[in-house]
Amino acid sequence: MRAVRFHETGGSDVLRVEDVATPTPGPDEVLVRVEAAGVNPVDTYSRRGKREPPAFPMTPGADLAGVVEAVGANVTEFSEGDRVFGTGLGRTQQGTYAEYAVARPGQLAGLPDGVSYAEGAAVALVGVTAWRALVDHAGLDPAETCLVHGGSGGVGHVAVQIADAAGATVVTTANEEYGHSLPELGADVVLDYARADLADAVVEAGRPDVILDHRLDEYLDLDAAVAAQGARVVGIGNTAPEAGFADVTAARRAELTVSLMSMFNTPDLSAVLARLARLLSAGQLAPEVSRTYDLDEADAAQHAVLHDSVFGKLVITP
Repeated sequence: MRAVRFHETGGSDVLRVEDVATPTPGPDEVLVRVEAAGVNPVDTYSRRGKREPPAFPMTPGADLAGVVEAVGANVTEFSEGDRVFGTGLGRTQQGTYAEYAVARPGQLAGLPDGVSYAEGAAVALVGVTAWRALVDHAGLDPAETCLVHGGSGGVGHVAVQIADAAGATVVTTANEEYGHSLPELGADVVLDYARADLADAVVEAGRPDVILDHRLDEYLDLDAAVAAQGARVVGIGNTAPEAGFADVTAARRAELTVSLMSMFNTPDLSAVLARLARLLSAGQLAPEVSRTYDLDEADAAQHAVLHDSVFGKLVITP
């Protein structure tokens, strides 16, 4: 099979497409013919030396969607020919930028008919992240107001849809280029994140009970200033190491709760993926695929996911 691999850390130019043996699933594993692989910033961490890969050479990629090619002797959840999507690869095992990938059953769920492989790969990691942030960590209630920072991004555009499906009032920020598309995804109020009076505009829209923050170093103080009493902030990322309150009094006054999370800590990936599949099947969740790349363009895809402004997700189609 063809697979993207890197033999050393470095820039995106260390990625190479190589011919390698198709893996054989172990007794508790599933071999998936990869039809699409999502592209995420986390896919670049090992290649850039931010995290130790489990092995060299290494194939990056956390997300996949495709068809079950073979199952191990102990696997009962899936059968050959099943359409599946999944996430959580590429961290302690080889990843998904390849024609075939080995996954554990707990990393997969059935992909509903009518949902494309590109959509399945696009929604997996960001969907689990958004679900865990809003449902598991924040306990979003249908009567509440939810602020999603960066609603046009990978996690953000899915979070807007999940919050809307939960019945919450959804306020989100985005740049001017993409903001007009977010009401179609369920946003009740869309605010330009660059406006000077952003905090006042959020308060006018309704003080949020739940805040999904992808840049704590930039927005944590704003979160405290706009939050409703007893609000819950869930942080999923930073652009710089620093993150803290300049105005601790405001956070204390609101009795703010701040939770930090990683998708890779999800106790049961398959259970969350199955819930996302229900939303996909019901038409309540539709991931936006912004661009597709082939395996030979993996370096360009990884550069784009780090540096380009994108509405939705980038996907590799082997």
